[in-house]
Amino acid sequence: MFHTESDVVFVKGLTVEAVIGVYAWERAITQPLLIDIALETDISRAAISDDVNDALNYKAVCDDVSAWCQAIKAQLLEHLALQIADKLLAKYSCHKITLSIAKPTAIKQADAVGVQITRYATAIEDKPVVSKDDDA
Repeated sequence: MFHTESDVVFVKGLTVEAVIGVYAWERAITQPLLIDIALETDISRAAISDDVNDALNYKAVCDDVSAWCQAIKAQLLEHLALQIADKLLAKYSCHKITLSIAKPTAIKQADAVGVQITRYATAIEDKPVVSKDDDA
């Protein structure tokens, strides 16, 4: 299913009704979005403890993504995908996210059209602390 060497918590086929699109008629309605999310993370603690508090909570992820889609009201799927990926990386303990968003009703001749992005958490580099004594 996923081509990775990491543990993955995933959501497949999350359906969200949201305002999305560039045309005036699209801004006046909601459209269905189909969202797949793969969050690469270490599930070791949850696997050993069997405690939901040690797990990446996919229910919370779904609730957040749904709320963000409805609040952002993006024109482009590209913009929406980036906003969601950034928010997921900021809020949840994961080092890589692959996210796809599809509009199943956008093109009559296609099952769906959409975008897929992959983003990585940025590591905060340790910077040496310089004390006043180091200036001498």
